[in-house]
Amino acid sequence: MKQLKYISTMLVAGVLVTTLGCASTSNKSEGATTSSKESAGEYIDDTVITAKVKAAVLNESTLKSAEINVETFKGVVQLSGFVNSEADIKKAVEVAKGVKGVTSVKNDMHLKTK
Repeated sequence: MKQLKYISTMLVAGVLVTTLGCASTSNKSEGATTSSKESAGEYIDDTVITAKVKAAVLNESTLKSAEINVETFKGVVQLSGFVNSEADIKKAVEVAKGVKGVTSVKNDMHLKTK
């Protein structure tokens, strides 16, 4: 019984070490200039930026924030979803660009069809 407990503890520890080790490495292909994975610190920074952008969009009374999705990768914010007008698209991009930590904004929002 003790031996089974020891083996399962070691297995869990191994999985944790492997997972944490993978979180801090980048996935670069030969010749690639950017990585497709983030370190734990970058992930946390992007999560904070995403939350700040969502809050800023939510506080903008002219926008229906429930229909705007926000994702962040290495400071680049991607806005997607459906809005009522071109003015809403411009306003959402403007609000996102005003958030500290945002390096650029990718606009993937679309106008609602009537």
